[in-house]
Amino acid sequence: MTNTVKLRAMEPEDLDMLYMIENDRKLWDVGVTNVPYSRYVLHDYIANSSGDIYTDHQVRLIIENGVGETVGLTDLTNFDAKNLRAEFGIVIASNHRRCGYARKALLEVLSYAKQVLHLHQLYAIIDSNNLAACKLFTDSGFNESTTLKDWLYDGSKYHHAHLFQIFL
Repeated sequence: MTNTVKLRAMEPEDLDMLYMIENDRKLWDVGVTNVPYSRYVLHDYIANSSGDIYTDHQVRLIIENGVGETVGLTDLTNFDAKNLRAEFGIVIASNHRRCGYARKALLEVLSYAKQVLHLHQLYAIIDSNNLAACKLFTDSGFNESTTLKDWLYDGSKYHHAHLFQIFL
């Protein structure tokens, strides 16, 4: 079934997809990246990432659908070992959006964060104009904690962002 998901570690074969996502300027406005990444830098990242959140302070996972197609990636970043929390991020490739993969992957990450990593909480910072993402997080059990005024800058204007949290 194609709308099921599996999370797996990044492999060298994922370089093209990672390159496409990291260099998609439309995604820069919803995250903290605002510079292009070279294939060399991304290859080096894949090769040298330990996959251990305690070592790297982050973990990135590839999202595959039920027939083994790569449909996106998810990550836990800004890992705080003392307080057992991390920031959650997810990107679904544009040709696979609106198929339910984000919701299923988010639920898988929640289970992994609680049962394997033993985290206390996850949080996400979402542009207030990204209604689909806000709904995804709310429907998945996250609570909107606050609005961060003028938090994100798109190159011409500032946008408010919502801080979503979930306690595991």
